[in-house]
Amino acid sequence: MRRLAAPLILALALGLPQAAVAEETAESGRVSYEQLCESCHGPEGKGDGPAGIAALPMPRDFSVGAFKFDADSDGRTGTDADLFLVIRDGGMAVGGSPLMAAWGHLGEDRVRALVAYVRSLERPLPQPSD
Repeated sequence: MRRLAAPLILALALGLPQAAVAEETAESGRVSYEQLCESCHGPEGKGDGPAGIAALPMPRDFSVGAFKFDADSDGRTGTDADLFLVIRDGGMAVGGSPLMAAWGHLGEDRVRALVAYVRSLERPLPQPSD
């Protein structure tokens, strides 16, 4: 059984809330993010990592949750499926930067965990108070 699949199946079987399962998946993606993505996208996902500062275009700022590509051609940009494909296949495969490496060799579970972690970096904009 795949490394992430077993904990997810166990969590679902035990009746843990879906949010808890998503949180566990995001946490497992954090380690991969720190090793593979943080140097460009920064520790908070703002696109301000030390290697990313010199890149043109600058790496995507995950904290705003605005994603550019419709990698699965479903008419919607920035879905989890889109993020999965960009991470798996790299930026150039979807018309983006060739500096965004393809991480498909990590396997589906780790790429999905990276998607969950990237989502966890989104910070909603403050709403004006009335």
